Amino acid sequence: MLKMKSSLVLICFSFFLLFSGSLWGQKKAAYIIYNKKGKKVSYKKMLRTLKKNDIILFGEFHNNPISHWLELEVVKDLHEINPIILGAEMIETDNQTALDDYLNSNIDAVGLDTLARLWPNYKTDYAPLVDFAKDQKVKFIGTNIPRRFASAVYRKGGFRALDELSAQELKWVAPLPIPFDPELPQYKNILKMMDGHGSPALVKAQAIKDATMAHFILMNYQVGSTFLHFNGTYHSDFYEGILWYLQRQNPKLQYATITTVAQKNVFELSDEHSGRADFIICVDEDMTTTY
Repeated sequence: MLKMKSSLVLICFSFFLLFSGSLWGQKKAAYIIYNKKGKKVSYKKMLRTLKKNDIILFGEFHNNPISHWLELEVVKDLHEINPIILGAEMIETDNQTALDDYLNSNIDAVGLDTLARLWPNYKTDYAPLVDFAKDQKVKFIGTNIPRRFASAVYRKGGFRALDELSAQELKWVAPLPIPFDPELPQYKNILKMMDGHGSPALVKAQAIKDATMAHFILMNYQVGSTFLHFNGTYHSDFYEGILWYLQRQNPKLQYATITTVAQKNVFELSDEHSGRADFIICVDEDMTTTY
């Protein structure tokens, strides 16, 4: 009898552990997706909205594995619905030839790494996107201005630094002169974030990146396709940055934005993140990083 009671207690305790473990598991989430009003939405609902747009700006944290995983998932799923074109801040415009050679199997991954200025986390975070494009015969566009040109804008105090570029080099930059509004809230915030160490030239360096990315997105967009672009969150948050330039140049296209934020509690979006993008991927701030 004692042995039977002990077995019964053990069984009940096992069920308790299983049930309580299930409850604890339900309180954990790596991420939750919200819309711009702070309402939780499913991945499927987000995808249904995204597929209706011509151009999508996916704002990522460069070292966040959830950002990178969801980027690849969105690419795969949209590819099954619409013709897609991919583009990224992480590859600069003057490296397009090397990228095309890789996509067309004229060079291998080592050759691409040799010929192009790839980011240190390329192999873990961006190679899966590029390799998907290669395997599926999808165009992949490097959209960012060569870093040395943006640095020159910052070091030399403004856009006049670009007047020194050759005709060939100007092909890698948005047509000059670019529109520029220093009163855009995100540009003004750059100076605040730098705690007094920023300058108008730093804001202009950001603007020439935004303008160049927008230019190459529109230059390579094709009617009937979806152009999915990957960039740091600040380049498209609050519908500014790249999107501001896109809408100035072609207001008739349909645009959607995604951003990434990190919070201690992912189950309720903080007010500061409301309205940041059409879809907000809220990631647990304890999430491990890729670097």
